[in-house]
Amino acid sequence: MLQLFEFIARKRNFILFVVLEVFSFWLIVNNNNYWSVNYFNTSNSLVAKALTVSNSVKEYSNLRNVNESLAEENRRLRQQITVNQQLKSANAPAGYQPDSAFAARYQFVTIAKVVDNSTSRTDNYLTIDKGTDDGVKERMGVMSPDGIVGIVTVCNKKFSKVTSILHSQFSVGAMLLRSGDIGTVTWQTSDPSVVALKDISRYKKVFKGDTAVTSNFSSVFPPGVTIGRIQKIAVSIDQSQFDIELKLGLDFTKLSYVYLVANKLQAQQESLQKPVLNARK
Repeated sequence: MLQLFEFIARKRNFILFVVLEVFSFWLIVNNNNYWSVNYFNTSNSLVAKALTVSNSVKEYSNLRNVNESLAEENRRLRQQITVNQQLKSANAPAGYQPDSAFAARYQFVTIAKVVDNSTSRTDNYLTIDKGTDDGVKERMGVMSPDGIVGIVTVCNKKFSKVTSILHSQFSVGAMLLRSGDIGTVTWQTSDPSVVALKDISRYKKVFKGDTAVTSNFSSVFPPGVTIGRIQKIAVSIDQSQFDIELKLGLDFTKLSYVYLVANKLQAQQESLQKPVLNARK
C-alpha cells in the first residue's frame, strides 16, 4: 500500500493531466450535439465489432461439439433408415414379410474420429479413436456419410485398426442400382478415388453413371450403402466380363469421422456361408 502511495506521488502530475483530459472530453461530449453523436456512433460501432469477433471466436471453438452432435444425429437417422429399408424391400415379391429381428440386425454402435489414415500404399489402413471400451469389436463395418470405409481388424480398449477399402485384399459385394446386377468391388489401382467392379457379365446392360451400392450378400455392411458411380466401362474380345471403374463417393483424403456398424446376426450368417465358400474353392 505504501508503494502505491509513493507511485501516485511520483506520477501525480501525469495522473492529474489524464483526469483533466477525461473530464474535458466528457464536457465536450455532453455539451456539444455534434461531438456527442459522433462519440456514440463510434463507440457503438466499436462495441459491435468487438461482439462480432467475440461471437466468431466462440462459434469456432464450439465447432467440434457441433460436428459431434450432427454426427450423432446422423447415426440415429441412419439406424432408422436401415431398418425401414429392410422392412420395405423394393425387390421383395408380393406376400414376403421380413422378420423384424432380421430387419433390425444392423446396429450403428458409435461414432469415431480418424486419427491416422493412409491412402498411397498397396495395403492401406486407418486408426480410429474408439475401442473395446466403446463397444467396438473385430469384423465391424466402418462407414461414413458418403460411403463404406472398411472393416475393423484389430482393436484394444481405446483404439481400433481398420482395413481400408483401399487394400489389395479387401472386397465387398456390390449391386448396380439401375440394372440390378451383382458384382464384387476391389481396389486395383494407386488412385484412392477409384475402385474396380468385377464379375459383371459383358452381356448385361451396364450404364455409365450408374451407382454401385452394397448388396444384400454382405454380412458386414447394410445393403444399399453407396460405394461409387461407374466412370469407365471396358471389355476385351476374349473376356466374358466387363472391366468397370467406379469413382468412389467418399474422399479418403478428407475423412474425419466414421460410423461403426455391427451385424447382430453376423456370426450366424457367416457360420453358414463359410462351408459354401470353402466348397467353391
